[in-house]
Amino acid sequence: MAGSPMRKVALRNLAAHKVRLALTLLSVVLGTAFIAGSFVFTDTLQRTFDGIFANQAKGVDVRVSPKERQALGVPQSLVDQIARMDGVRTVAPSVNGPVVLLYPDGKKAVQTGGAPTFGQSYLPPEKAVAEPDKLVEGAAPTREGEIAINTGGAERAGLKVGDKTKVLIPSHGPPIDVTVTGIYQVASDTGGFIGLLFDDTQARKLFTDGTHVAYVDIAAAGIPGDQLRDQLSATLKDYKVQNGEQVRADMKKEISNALNFINYFLLAFGAIALIVGTFIIYNTFSMIVAQRLRELALLRAVGASRQQVGRSVVAEAFVIGLIGSAIGLAGGVGLAFGLSALLNAFDLGLPTGSMAVLPRTIVVGMLVGLLVTMVSAYAPARRAAKIPPVEAMREEFASAGDSLRLRTLIGALLAVAGAVLVVIGAQSTGGNAALTVGIGALALILAVLLAAPAVSRPVVAVLGVLIRPFGPIGRMARNNAARNPRRTAATAFALTLGLMLVTAIGMLGASAKASVSVLVDKGVQADYVLAGPQLIGVPLGAGDAVRKSVPQVADVVGIRGVGFKVGDDQILGTAPDGPLDSVLNYDIVRGTDTIGDHDVLVSEDEADKRGWKVGDHVDLVSLDAKKIQVTVTGIYKKTPLLGPMVVSPKMYDETMPVNFRTNFLILVKAKPGADLTEMRADLEKATEQFVVVQVQDREEFKGAQGKQINTLLAILYGLLALAVVIAILGIVNTLALSVVERRREIGMLRAVGMQRAQIRRTIYLESMLIAVFGAIVGMLLGLGLGVGFLRTLRDLGIDQIAIPWNQLVLMLVSSAVVGVLAALWPGIRAARTPPLAAIADL
Repeated sequence: MAGSPMRKVALRNLAAHKVRLALTLLSVVLGTAFIAGSFVFTDTLQRTFDGIFANQAKGVDVRVSPKERQALGVPQSLVDQIARMDGVRTVAPSVNGPVVLLYPDGKKAVQTGGAPTFGQSYLPPEKAVAEPDKLVEGAAPTREGEIAINTGGAERAGLKVGDKTKVLIPSHGPPIDVTVTGIYQVASDTGGFIGLLFDDTQARKLFTDGTHVAYVDIAAAGIPGDQLRDQLSATLKDYKVQNGEQVRADMKKEISNALNFINYFLLAFGAIALIVGTFIIYNTFSMIVAQRLRELALLRAVGASRQQVGRSVVAEAFVIGLIGSAIGLAGGVGLAFGLSALLNAFDLGLPTGSMAVLPRTIVVGMLVGLLVTMVSAYAPARRAAKIPPVEAMREEFASAGDSLRLRTLIGALLAVAGAVLVVIGAQSTGGNAALTVGIGALALILAVLLAAPAVSRPVVAVLGVLIRPFGPIGRMARNNAARNPRRTAATAFALTLGLMLVTAIGMLGASAKASVSVLVDKGVQADYVLAGPQLIGVPLGAGDAVRKSVPQVADVVGIRGVGFKVGDDQILGTAPDGPLDSVLNYDIVRGTDTIGDHDVLVSEDEADKRGWKVGDHVDLVSLDAKKIQVTVTGIYKKTPLLGPMVVSPKMYDETMPVNFRTNFLILVKAKPGADLTEMRADLEKATEQFVVVQVQDREEFKGAQGKQINTLLAILYGLLALAVVIAILGIVNTLALSVVERRREIGMLRAVGMQRAQIRRTIYLESMLIAVFGAIVGMLLGLGLGVGFLRTLRDLGIDQIAIPWNQLVLMLVSSAVVGVLAALWPGIRAARTPPLAAIADL
């Protein structure tokens, strides 16, 4: 029962300091909410996708498909051969490919966000193997020019049975006219997905080369499906042979891997928020213990043991962690709901479903919140328990600090080690280099954590120049910030960590834009670029339309992608459909830039990596497992515009599946003396029918790439905002506790004539100094780490390093403003301190 009075002391202490409790709770709640919200969001997506895939390949005994995703498909001759095999009752070949649904006037595409729009063949029930999609209105397509559309797609496009519209096939020419004959229901008709069913004959014309299908579903006759699968698997070694359950499992695995990335991404930001919150909690408990030394010493004097005193502090942390984690879990569900709504508002095409809160989320959220809070409180509790009672009762003891020498020395050693690792990692590229820089970054962050108290004194002294115009009040604010370097450093560290990440991400964005700008300025000779949506590209027919109808054009070159295998490695190639040298600048370092039907040009890096030389004969394997011997005729200096290899148009036609053929870009070069303004109008008119094609000059093309980068950065900044908000709350919390700690001092100042406005101003200036100190350290750290990480990304085309100076200045000014805003409530509270009561307070 000895522990019972101490538990009462801990609980009454919490009840007596409600504001302090609320601020500490908030840091736990925010960090835990982000962790829980990440799990809830991805679990919800996973459950929704599981529901979608549960109905895929139902009724299919065996599916035969290519091993590679972008292979030509399954030959029709093989389909016929399978149909004649023993144990096979029915074969149902399927074809599909990406399409763009247009509104009936043909002038605008139906937007789907990030969700795909696919067309596929329709087979009537008597010829189908899988359970057919359920028609809810109209009839299935039976001839060319007819389509059935899913309910979600029909609602998005405003189409009804009998309506006429247009469909653009990226791998073909102009849009085709279609009539909606039916509307069908899919398992989960949300998220922007549009599915179009075509008559089988037309689907083969649109999505195949005439001799292949995407895959073939098979129904068994007289034998179990798994037995038929095993028989076919033994015969068809070069194809993937699965039963329906395996097909669904594969789909789920692919989605799960994609969602894992999102989850890790969100959890990383949750961890950042939790780390920032951890230091705030630690700082809070350190100050609470410092303020309660007399109280704890009195408990020791009346018989409480060291263990009881330590446990009472940890008990407070347990209660805060328990309540904060529980609230954080509830907040996590709300955060996941808000994130889902936000992404849907951006029309990213994600399916929606009821929120999934798994037991794992509850357990992890509660454990993380509890452990973080209790670990943060352990060190202050241990320190409080070790202080002799008589010493702790002395007023001067409470303000005395331990020597900073040892922690500063350790911090300096970590700083040197971290800087060396960052420099070493920056010398190379790839995952290992980034890992080395990451370890160095961790060492530097720990170095700042340990050495910041010692660094804060001289830095704050220098920053004091900024508030010199405020006279004695400014000097008092500076002295207050420098007097307790541990508190100043711990308060600033949360902001340091947040702004370090913001600075590094800002450098990533600025450097990516600068790299694109230099690449376009130095590499692109074309006067105009034809671009399309990221997942669609520029339809193949757009290039032919420009060649035929724009007289001022000299060259039109489509840049297309194609994949091969070299041994076990996959290598992506570029296949231009015209003369490259007229639209791009590239340097041939060895050999020639002439490409025959089975010749290739290789980048210098790729040639060095594989030991290839000009004149070498190299075996490439297409995604359809076809071996092609090619000759290396030239080696060029690496450029992201061409990638590692350039192949001929003939090789592209031989190896690229019809339904995946499209242009990444089309580069257009004008004839000498052409009127570029008039030519642009002609280009827009020629490509108008292709709807998704945008005509851009070089500056507009750079701007479009910059917008994509800005969209990504906006998401990152939005997630980082949580860490910055927690950091601001940390400043509020620390200043509020600091006001309590200095209650007698503030009362004395008021007693000798200091006005309330002067007290408030002192607190504001002190807070501003702490915030600016944290911002400067964070930005310097972010700049160093940003350079290190960017150097490891050279292979990805980010070969320029740019510093966003305007953003840095804005962040510094904003930090000063944030410091003042964070001090408003603590400043008002300090100004209201009753002088006589504060002086008499023990």
